[in-house]
Amino acid sequence: MTGRRALREEVARLLAAGDFTGLADLAGRQTGIPDLLLQFLYDPRDLRQWRAVEGLGRLAGAQPRQVSKVIGRLLWLLNEDSGSSGWGAAAALGEIGRGQVSLVADIIPMFRGFLEEKFSREAALWGLGRLAEVHPELLGEVLPLVPPLLTEQDPQVRALASWCLGKAGYREAAAGLTTLLADHRAVLLYDDGELIRTTVAQVAGEALTALEKPA
Repeated sequence: MTGRRALREEVARLLAAGDFTGLADLAGRQTGIPDLLLQFLYDPRDLRQWRAVEGLGRLAGAQPRQVSKVIGRLLWLLNEDSGSSGWGAAAALGEIGRGQVSLVADIIPMFRGFLEEKFSREAALWGLGRLAEVHPELLGEVLPLVPPLLTEQDPQVRALASWCLGKAGYREAAAGLTTLLADHRAVLLYDDGELIRTTVAQVAGEALTALEKPA
C-alpha cells in the first residue's frame, strides 16, 4: 500500500510540474500509471486534471498497451450507470486518440452521444479539438454536430465549441464564430499545458484566425 501511495504522489508531483517526459519515463519503469492518472479526472478547475488528461495522451504514444487497459474504464465513467461524474473521461479519450488513434478508432462515433449529454459535452468538445488537430479526416460524422453548440446558453460550451472548430479547421463554422466576437463572458480553457482565463470572444477570434490559414 505504501508503495502505491508513493507512486501516486510521484505522479502528482510530475503533473504539478508539467513533466510529461518524466511521466513517460516513469511508465516505462512502472506499470499502472494510466490507472493512477484516472484518479485525477474529476475537477475541470484543477490544472492537475488537465495535465493528467494530456499525460494519458503522451503515454498512449509511448506505452499504448498500458493505456489500452483503461479505455474500458473511461467508457464506463461516461455511462450513467457508473454513478460517477467522470468529467474528464471524454477529454481523455480524445487526447488518447491524438497520441495513438488506433486505441479509439472504433469508438469515435460514440462522441456523438458524448456531445448530446450535458455532463460530458464540455470534455468531449475539448477532446475532439485535440483529436481533430491531427486526425480531422476521422471526424466527418461528428464535427457537424459542433457548430450548433456555438449558440448554447453556457459560455463554457460556446468557447469550447469555438476552440474545437478552430483546431479542426472547420471553415463552415466561420459565420457562427463571427457572431461570438462580441461575447466577453469569462471562461477557463486548458491549452499548451496551462489552464488559462479567457473569454468566448477571444477564443472565437483565435478560431477564426486559424480558419484563415491555408489548408
